[in-house]
Amino acid sequence: MTRYLCKVAEVSPSGYYRWLSTAEDRQRRAGIDEQDIHLIKQHFEAKQRKAGALTINMRLERIDKVVMNHKKIRRLMRKAGLVAEVRQANPYRKMAKATHEHQTCPNLLNRQFDQKEPEKVFLTDITYLRYSKGWAYLSCVKDGATRQILADCVAGTLELPLVEKTLKRLFERLDGNVHPEAILHSDQGMHYTHPKTRLLIAKAGFKQSMSRRGNCWDNASMESFFGHMKDEINFIDCQTLDEVKVRVADYIHQYNSERYQWGLKKMTPDEFRDHLIAC
Repeated sequence: MTRYLCKVAEVSPSGYYRWLSTAEDRQRRAGIDEQDIHLIKQHFEAKQRKAGALTINMRLERIDKVVMNHKKIRRLMRKAGLVAEVRQANPYRKMAKATHEHQTCPNLLNRQFDQKEPEKVFLTDITYLRYSKGWAYLSCVKDGATRQILADCVAGTLELPLVEKTLKRLFERLDGNVHPEAILHSDQGMHYTHPKTRLLIAKAGFKQSMSRRGNCWDNASMESFFGHMKDEINFIDCQTLDEVKVRVADYIHQYNSERYQWGLKKMTPDEFRDHLIAC
């Protein structure tokens, strides 16, 4: 009967008996997978279903002291149907064009954002945040080496003071300790080509660098931060601009001090800065 059924199923008898002999081992591995999936789900839900395999790998190591290969995590996430939600392009984003009095700068970085020294390369940009009453605008400055967000400002209008306040907060944080080769890199938006902004940056002792026109990859590190923030934080239920500001401040604190990053040797940006200084 066994040979007849194997013939009907188009499998060899030896293959069937080999499969039968490993049933206990398969059940054991399935049980282990279920335990690991339960642990992965906890971190997946903790990040509002917006964490991929690498993020979960780092959280497992740092929070639960569990070492699990990221390829295994991907396999188990597929098995459990855990798919991280990804951001969509904002169809409303339109950057203002520079006027004739504005001047652009050459691209001094050429995408070399990480020059292995804290507070040498600074990246800055503006993003739009949709909330219940309309739009809010977030300006940030990011350290190219440590990926820390060093200064930020949220406003209800896209006027020049948004960038001016951000830069002044950066300069206050540095307290005059500016790297002799410090570079501030941005896109060619009118906020950064404006004579007032250029003068402010020059007086602080920074060289100014700009992305090539229409090339978002030239400031990809800054764009990456904004993308992750919009993946993980929903602003649409905020009723006031102050609520948006609180949510941004909480996220930046969490990002700097709690978010482990694969490219930072699985450290947080704050930890990686201390690591670079110690080296």
